[in-house]
Amino acid sequence: MSDVHFDIASLHAAYRDGVSVGEMIDAVYARIQAADDPGIFIHLGGKADLLAAAEALGPFDPVAKPLWGIPFAVKDNIDVAGMPTTAACAEYTYWPDKDATVVARLNAAGALVLGKTNLDQFATGLVGVRTPWPIPRNAIDAELVPGGSSSGSAVATARGIVSFALGTDTAGSGRIPAGLNNVVGLKPTVGALSTAGVVPACRTLDCVSVFALTVDDAYKVFSVAAARDAVDPYSRDIAVQSLVARPPVLSVGVPAKADLKFFGDAAMQAGFEASLAMLSRLGCRLVEIPFGDFYATANLLYEGAWVAERYAAIRDFMEANEAAMHPVTRKIIGGARKLSAADAFRGLYALQAYRAKLAPVIASVDLFCVPTAPTHYSLDAVLADPVETNSRLGTYTNFVNLLDMCGIAVPTGRRDDALPMSVTLLAPAGRDALTATLARDLHAASDLALGATGWQQPGLLPAAPSADDGMIDLVVVGAHLSGMPLNGQLSQLGARFSRAAKTSAAYRLYALAGQSVPKPGLIRVGDSGTAIDVEVWRLCADTFGRFVAAIPPPLGIGSIELDDGSTAKGFLVESAGLLGASDISSFGGWRRFLSDRVPA
Repeated sequence: MSDVHFDIASLHAAYRDGVSVGEMIDAVYARIQAADDPGIFIHLGGKADLLAAAEALGPFDPVAKPLWGIPFAVKDNIDVAGMPTTAACAEYTYWPDKDATVVARLNAAGALVLGKTNLDQFATGLVGVRTPWPIPRNAIDAELVPGGSSSGSAVATARGIVSFALGTDTAGSGRIPAGLNNVVGLKPTVGALSTAGVVPACRTLDCVSVFALTVDDAYKVFSVAAARDAVDPYSRDIAVQSLVARPPVLSVGVPAKADLKFFGDAAMQAGFEASLAMLSRLGCRLVEIPFGDFYATANLLYEGAWVAERYAAIRDFMEANEAAMHPVTRKIIGGARKLSAADAFRGLYALQAYRAKLAPVIASVDLFCVPTAPTHYSLDAVLADPVETNSRLGTYTNFVNLLDMCGIAVPTGRRDDALPMSVTLLAPAGRDALTATLARDLHAASDLALGATGWQQPGLLPAAPSADDGMIDLVVVGAHLSGMPLNGQLSQLGARFSRAAKTSAAYRLYALAGQSVPKPGLIRVGDSGTAIDVEVWRLCADTFGRFVAAIPPPLGIGSIELDDGSTAKGFLVESAGLLGASDISSFGGWRRFLSDRVPA
């Protein structure tokens, strides 16, 4: 059992082959002993309790319980019934009588809680060293900080002690530790996972995050745990979409070269450039975006409103027990005492202004790619300058929740010095599936081993087929194709890419004349036609109606026959619209026509 990999697919395969949950539990504790790291867990459950929970699952049934027998750890600011919650402050300890909502949902799916993991006290920090317990050791290089605040969760996952772990993320706490320990860190849309039973840091920004060895595992956990929760006033209805095939071309915003910040870390800069080259090879179109306003938004996080919010979360405890707090945590949160209500509102007004200014920038691309962290820091460097180093680690993370974006940190390679390289993919709220779909391909392309385990990546799970969910297929042929100028109209309506396809051999394609945005026209001609490359996107009925109503002549919507014999609604051109148009059918599609027109 010691050689069984703990990614979910491999562990479930081992169960099917006859490995018992008891053997899995023995392997867990053997790995804890081998790690010899007293900083990972603040509280570790006993074998007997874990075995009893496993016995209660009944026979192996990964359909009824998709996380059957999967061990996981929980950051110690998230409640687990029967285990203490400390938020890394012994004097704060309480014993919850019920699980946090997210833990309860995972338990119901068959997952088994191993214990509570270490963190930067009260989830205040990105370094992982602000704890009165021993500092968890970075799983890749013990001289480096593990990242925080979800330090123990990232390290436990990277060492293969658990299949996944829960963290929280307000300013990057679910992404920075993932990037520094060579694992995946999924930071969902704020409100997608309930925070009921979570010790708040900034309630308006907090979200529960997922650390896992693979993107498929992280997204599976997210899919199981996500649901609106009436107990959590910040919970939202976020549709959890399956991971389907990604669009052939995605526009990916990246920080303009002049705006990139690596603080002298040339290896991280080179690693990021290599990661962008991987994206290009995957068919992504990179778009440089000025990043000054994103950085300015990030700077708001430790000013006014959100420092005050951290203070409000633990005010009563802090006033009675200030001496018990970690000195750096005490200094940061205590700074709120100097702030006024006017300071808080000034921050809120500034954020609203940046949101308005950045909204069209964010909408101009499908998603963003940034370095997860700008550099690696040693323990000595952070302990010598705890505030500045922490601030720098948040360069590419602090603005994300403020701008209501989702994200996923994904390993992409090893730097020249063999340290982990990671990027984070970001998108507007609700597009968690889009970031995960690209992240899984990026991780697979890296061919990295998982975490610090040496285990090779399992094969990607097959993309889910389009569900019969009442959505309407729309065939697009030109400017609405992925990566094309008008594709944003579809994404803004919540359309989802379904598949690349071809028409039956009954159509001709024309480059239309007199269009402000170059567009083709597809027309059915029968036996004199040819097959044309198209894409199929899916919209719900009401947005489909709004989209169709806005289509200008000479284009319209009709039934298009695809080469597999199916039909779907899609763009066609009126015959009168072909005046002055050029027949480009020989190119086989609009994308190939445009690419062949680009001078060599």
